[in-house]
Amino acid sequence: LKPVEAAHQALKRLEGAFALAIMFKGDEDLIVGARNGPPLAVGHGEGEMFLGSDAIALAPFTNSITYLEDGDWAVVRRNEVAIFDMDGSKVDRKRQQSLSTSFMVDKGNRRHFMEKEIHEQPEVISHTLAHYVDFVGGVSKPLDLPFDFAKIDRLAISACGTAYLAGLISKYWFERYARLPVDIDVASEFRYREMPLSKTDAAFFISQSGETADTLASLRYCRKAGMKIGAVVNVRESTMARESDVILPTLAGPEIGVASTKAFTCQLSVLASLAVRAGVARGTISREQEATLVRQLSEAPRYANQVLKLDGQIEKVARDLAHYKNVL
Repeated sequence: LKPVEAAHQALKRLEGAFALAIMFKGDEDLIVGARNGPPLAVGHGEGEMFLGSDAIALAPFTNSITYLEDGDWAVVRRNEVAIFDMDGSKVDRKRQQSLSTSFMVDKGNRRHFMEKEIHEQPEVISHTLAHYVDFVGGVSKPLDLPFDFAKIDRLAISACGTAYLAGLISKYWFERYARLPVDIDVASEFRYREMPLSKTDAAFFISQSGETADTLASLRYCRKAGMKIGAVVNVRESTMARESDVILPTLAGPEIGVASTKAFTCQLSVLASLAVRAGVARGTISREQEATLVRQLSEAPRYANQVLKLDGQIEKVARDLAHYKNVL
């Protein structure tokens, strides 16, 4: 078999999740990429092509990206790419310009990315809030949602890790300000407890990357049930974003640090803004109360900045606590 056909036959036998780049000895102008589960993208350069997990990984080389869908495999050569499904039929995938740049994944004069991202919070919280609320008018900005908050009976929220904690906090906001019942589950459990789903419900799925496997599986589970889907994600080109009815972006910029910082606070910013919007739509808060809440949200970046000025005190407390095995 020729290399491309051999790769295709091998890929059809694979099971489970994978993102592969297959190279061949003696044919340096050929890479076969394949995706089933984890993300994989083709980067288009000038006289060169790239394979990477996402736009951030490819940012130092190109911002022209084509994302493979599940089951796709690609024949990549120096000047061209051809994408096929697992049956071998050629498919078209949208080529798009990514907003990620190599500058955005540079840690600047900070010691590490986590420190940089912690100190970016006032700015990115402000940008995220400004996407959803009008600070001057004290109202929510127009948002093309696929459902009416006033007409849904329940909101389901699913996420993993830190994003799940953001969802837990937002449950209090939606129930307090919008009187909207919220069911929230860790995504790994969501689809297994077989809770009743209705087309009169809506669901939010929260993920920094938009590729979290369990969260994506839960999204697809709800989509099959006919629910309207919103994805709170930090990567607009992600799989979750593409498969949802509406993208609810966090404008945090790339988060390289493993421990979530700015993505988490931006998720809270999005969800708080949506809770206010839901309260107005459902008639549980007045326009005057909306203006008050929007004004309070507008103060969040300033308060975050004040906290960051406590760097020295925080470091002292951290050094003291580092000697202990347990903290209550």
